[in-house]
Amino acid sequence: MIKKDEFAGNFILRKDSDATVTITMNQPDKRNALSSKMMFHLQTELEKIAKDKNVRAVILAANGPVFCAGHDLKELKGIPDCNGHATLFSQCSELMMRIVALPQPVIACVRGMATAAGCQLVASCDLAVASENARFATPGVNIGLFCSTPMVALSRNIGRKHAMRMLLTGDPVSAQQAWQMGLVSDVVADDALESATMELAEKIAAKSASTIKIGKEAFYRQIEMPLGAAYDYTSSVMTTNMQTTDANEGIGAFVDKRPPTWRHE
Repeated sequence: MIKKDEFAGNFILRKDSDATVTITMNQPDKRNALSSKMMFHLQTELEKIAKDKNVRAVILAANGPVFCAGHDLKELKGIPDCNGHATLFSQCSELMMRIVALPQPVIACVRGMATAAGCQLVASCDLAVASENARFATPGVNIGLFCSTPMVALSRNIGRKHAMRMLLTGDPVSAQQAWQMGLVSDVVADDALESATMELAEKIAAKSASTIKIGKEAFYRQIEMPLGAAYDYTSSVMTTNMQTTDANEGIGAFVDKRPPTWRHE
């Protein structure tokens, strides 16, 4: 049972806007650190969203000047044994995999610093819109704790040399550098961050939800496959996709030169 001081609103806020949900990390005084409680509430909310067919896009944002500082180091320091540490790092990995497995696309809306597991959080999202003042780092090497789990998501987003430089030096990179590396998809002026992120989310939410779900799952499965296996797999995915209601509607609408009417199935 969640205690009063563990109430979700102390950790995250949810706002629904048509088919888009914005989840905002709400512990600016703790730099939105990924404590076990923060991760619990994020995971719980994402599990609800995964089952909600009315939600077609998700924005992950944060209150305060720091997007996410990674793990709560005081919490890490206070855990008495390796079993506790293993549980915490496993919880973090499950959260990242939940984002990847979510049927809906997840867009990070990043203002300020995203460090260590916070950088991992950005890298785990399908898209990321960054304010021009955003910064990204994996500085664990500076405190004797290599960013090994953040490395998993980071190295699947950017080139090896870029990833190793971030991991070995701990140096932060700018939003523009992050865009050039492929860590973020868009960089916008600070005062345009929320509107630009919502515009992107709404553009995606206007598509067929069933098609987006098929495509997102296929993207992450094929990217780890050898070339031949990837083509075999995606050929079968397209064959299945072709049989859906929305594929037939979309192709028919294109041929008839009219807007499609999605049924999301």
